[in-house]
Formats: sequence, C-alpha cells, structure tokens
Amino acid sequence: MLCFLILMGWTILNPPNRSEEVSTTGMASDVVKQAAAPAPVAVADPLISEGTERTLELEFGIPGRPGSYLAIFTNRGGRLSSLRLGDAYVQVGLEREEEADPAYWVELLSPVTVSGGQLASFGLAAEASAKDIFPESLDDALWKMEELTDDYGDTIGVRFSYGSAAGVVLTKEIKPRAGERVIDFRLGLENVSCERASGARQFTLTPAVGVVSEGQSRFYWDPQVISAWEDEGGELRVEAEEWDAKPDRDELAGSFPATGRLSFVGVHNKFFACLLQATPDSQSTLTGGVGWRRLPATQGEVTEAEFKENPYPYLVADMNIALYLGDVGDRRTWDYTVYAGPKARDDLKAASADYEAVNLEDIGWFTGIGKVILGILGFYQNLVGSWGMAIIFMTLTVRLILFPINRRSQTAMARFQTKTKRIQPKIDALKEKHANNPQKLREEQARLMQEEGAFPPLGGCLPMFLQFPVFIGLFGVLKVEYYLRQESFLWIRDLSLPDQLMRIDLPLPFFGTIEWLNVLPFVMVLMMVLQQSAMPTPTDPQQARMQKMMRWFLVIMGIMLYSYPAGLALYMITSSSLGLFEIKVIKKFWPIDDTEQETKKGWMMRMAEKQAEQQESMRRMQQQQQMSRQKARKKRKR
Repeated sequence: MLCFLILMGWTILNPPNRSEEVSTTGMASDVVKQAAAPAPVAVADPLISEGTERTLELEFGIPGRPGSYLAIFTNRGGRLSSLRLGDAYVQVGLEREEEADPAYWVELLSPVTVSGGQLASFGLAAEASAKDIFPESLDDALWKMEELTDDYGDTIGVRFSYGSAAGVVLTKEIKPRAGERVIDFRLGLENVSCERASGARQFTLTPAVGVVSEGQSRFYWDPQVISAWEDEGGELRVEAEEWDAKPDRDELAGSFPATGRLSFVGVHNKFFACLLQATPDSQSTLTGGVGWRRLPATQGEVTEAEFKENPYPYLVADMNIALYLGDVGDRRTWDYTVYAGPKARDDLKAASADYEAVNLEDIGWFTGIGKVILGILGFYQNLVGSWGMAIIFMTLTVRLILFPINRRSQTAMARFQTKTKRIQPKIDALKEKHANNPQKLREEQARLMQEEGAFPPLGGCLPMFLQFPVFIGLFGVLKVEYYLRQESFLWIRDLSLPDQLMRIDLPLPFFGTIEWLNVLPFVMVLMMVLQQSAMPTPTDPQQARMQKMMRWFLVIMGIMLYSYPAGLALYMITSSSLGLFEIKVIKKFWPIDDTEQETKKGWMMRMAEKQAEQQESMRRMQQQQQMSRQKARKKRKR
C-alpha cells in the first residue's frame, strides 16, 4: 500500500456551393509556385466593402441538440465574434426555460480586446507576398456581410466579401452543419482585374479566439493550443502549448514544427475544443508552419487583482496558408472543416479520426489503459444508466481481475510471517550473542535467513503496482472526460469536480481559503485507514513501525487529494471498501493458508547461495595467497 501511495502522490504532484459560382480547387503545384510580387499598390477605395460597422446574430440548429449554436458575426474583418453552444450549459440543475436561454449556454469563442482593436475567430492577415494585392489590414477592413439561405429561405450561414483596390476579391463562408458539431469554412480568391499577379500568396489564419479556462486547477491547465501532423512514417504527432500563469517575455509566442502533413490545429480547454482541418483537396494550402500567441487580459474589463493573478488568460493559434491567385477572371475556393463543441469522444471521432489525439494527449500516461477504462465505463453506464454506478462497477471489475494475484501475494506474505515468527527466538539469541559486534550479527542473521529461506516475497507490492496504472489512467480520464461533466451521483453534483457538499469559505494559514467542504476525501482516508488496521500486525518491529507511519501518510495523502474529482475519490473509496470486505468477510469463510511450506530455493535464495559461494571462494583464494607468501618468506630466510 505504501509503495502504491508514494507513486500515486509523486505522479499527481509532478486544448453548398452557390450555383452561380464555379469552384476550382487550387492544386499543390499552384501553391508551390510563388509569384514575383509586383510593386505595392497604394491603398485606395476598396472594390467591395461596407460603409458602416455592424454585427449579425444568428441561431442555428435546435437548442439542446448537437449542432445548436448562437453565433455573432461582425463585418469588421469578416469574422466570427462569438459562438455559444446550445447543448452545453454553464451550470448544472437548470430549468427547461433556462436551458433555452443563450445566457446559460457555454461560450466557446469570444472577442478579445487588445491594443489596436479586437481579435476574433476566422481572422485573416496578408503576409509579405500578399501585401501588393491587400495592402490594407484585412482585420480592420469592413467586409460585405450577407446571409446564406437554402432553397426554403432558411438561413444556413454567412458570406463575407472584400475586394481590394488592386482588383482582387477575397471571400469567407461560414456554415454550421445541421445536427453536427462541425462548421464548414470556405475561403475564396478571385482575380477581377489584377494583371500579371498570378501565383501563391501567403496569409495567416487565426481560427479560434477567446477560448477560456473551464476553471484552473493544479490537475489541468487550460486553455491549450494543439497542433497535429503526420510524420514520414504516417504516425500522428501532437504538439501542445498550455496556459501559464505568469509567462516570461520569451514565452509569449512560439511555433510548432511542421515536418509532415498537417492534420489539424486548434485551441481547447478542459471539456471543449475548436479544431480546424483542411479537406483533402485543400491540404495543399497548409504549406507553412503553425504559431501560437498568448493574449493579455484587458485591464479595463478585469480587476487589478485578477489581472495580476492571470495576466495572459488566452491562447490562439496562427496558421500560415498559401492561396493561389490565378490570372484575371480566375476564381478558386478552398474548403476546411471546424469542429466546435465538447470533447465528447464519439463526436470527435465522427468529425475526424485524428481528433482522438486530443483526448489521448489529455489522458497522458497510460493512454492504452485509459482507453480500456473508457470502454469499461461506457459499457457499465449503458447498462445501469449512471456514471457513478459505472465507476463502482468498474472498480469491482478491477478488484476481481486482480483477486487471484492479490490472494497469492497475501498467502505468500502470511507464510513468510509464520516462518519469521518461528525463527524469531533464534534471531533474538543472535542479537544477544553478538550485541557488541554488529558486523558479525548481520552476517549471522543473513546466514540464518538463508538456511531457513526466510526472504520477503517479491510479489507483496505487486497488486498495488498493478493498480497504479489503473489509478493514473482513471485520473487522466476523469479530469477531461466530457461525459462525466455535470453528471450527478447521490449528493455529488458533478463527478468531474470535488463533491462540494457545502460552501464554507474557511481561511487557513499556508493553505489559503477553503471554499468548499469536500466530504469524500475524509471518507476516502477513513476507509484506507480501516483497511490498513484490519491487516495483520507484522511481527518484525521495523515493519510494524512502518505500518504505524503509514497511517500518518494516509492523512497527508487525504490533504493532497482534497481537490480531486469526486469520481476518482469514489473509485478509491470503493476499492478500499472492497479490500476491507475481503479481509473481514472473505478471509473469514476462506482463510488464508499460512502453513509454513517446505523451503524451496527461490530466486533470492539462489542469489544468496551464489553470493555465499563466491565469498567462500574468495576466502579460500586469500588463504592460499597468504600461505604462498608465508612459504616464500621462509625460503628467503633459509
């Protein structure tokens, strides 16, 4: 138990085409070929734009179902200013009328005020090779904004158009898919009248802005920027940058490697994600790298204390894309898909198989075991309809699988204690005989242990070591598993958070203010102490002292685990309860066979014998060498 808890503590403490348009997808050869940039064009009146800034608020889908969004668009930069999810709520226990109110919907994307203006999602900036056709700032320009409708007149999206004075028109189309958590995003580039300007032009696309934390904790820091690509062997690689409370100046921006086919880029927090991926026909546009930036909080919108505590709450990803500008009269479009919603495994995999890497990256260590745990939890949840009961049944399953190994270990330990009790008088006699010679005492004790075969069984900690990966895998699952978010059990309102029985706001020295009374950590420590107290007291004084020290260690672990997710505490309580049941009930009707067995030469005994043989051989060699030196001295005297 001690080795398991030490490992556990060390591990824990250490994000439809328009019919009148002919769409031609840019080919890879077109993107690779760079055009010689003409002389910069002076900024003049744009070809297509709007005269006044305005916003457009649209609701898509059916509230309470996947694909339900409340989107606010702005023609300033032709961007998505805000995106709320109509099937995810900011608090648990809402009434039906409240669930229909967008004020209670989770806001996944929001504008961020920075020096010089506002940043918003789907922003596009022209790089050096595109400054000749778009010398103005595309994020500051007033784009033409119009609704897209289907054959029945229902709004299905938004189109932004901006035509520069150079005679080039840039378009963006944003259309959520009905019933899905996916948004189709299309970029278009048309050469209306710009002579001798064909070639690939570089732009920077910022797909997601304003993803905020789901609640900072020492177990999961968000938001995070993530980038995934395939290496030469076809294996998916993932790079991520997470939130930092107070980053250094050289940690405010950076870039990810781009050594293979870029799969997706995005920003995510504990339970939600916004991820952009190119369609196969548009993959050729992703020729550049991926950068990330930290954005500061707006001091006018937060208090001074909040700004000092969290000066850079936002992270954004910037994608370098290459769009091919054809000759005069040529128009091309490129399509991308954006997953915008919860990190629900089934929905992520339905949108793209590569998106599974987001959850696996979150689980961290023992991802394979984490996937097995998710499968078992899902099976029991479908069976009983409760995630709390699913955790209990999963714990029972783990204990049943480990029972044969645990039983064998307990039997070996009981027989070792029986043998130790039998030879204890001999050990006491040796201690009395060699009280003034510690070296001789150790040698005689080792010889006695070797003769009796009284070596501790190696499998004593094996069940705990086998449970350790399960514990870490479960912890990784519970801290990010969306299906456990706002799932109640008994008095627990949210299995992914501490149980929070009642608010106490108790100030404590060194610990700060304890906001909530969490009952499960106390129950967890109590059950572990009871389980340990029910175990036989070791006959060896050193082991007995270690067992007493363990109780204090359990109390310390309870303090460390005070803010753990309730689902994890439920697992620990159930596991300790089953262990106590095994000691008190199962062993009563099926006692452990502690009968001392005939001594067999195990691995440790064979090693000890081999070591003794080597020492005896060395002793004989030393005696022979000493005799040879004595004979040589006698010959010299003669």
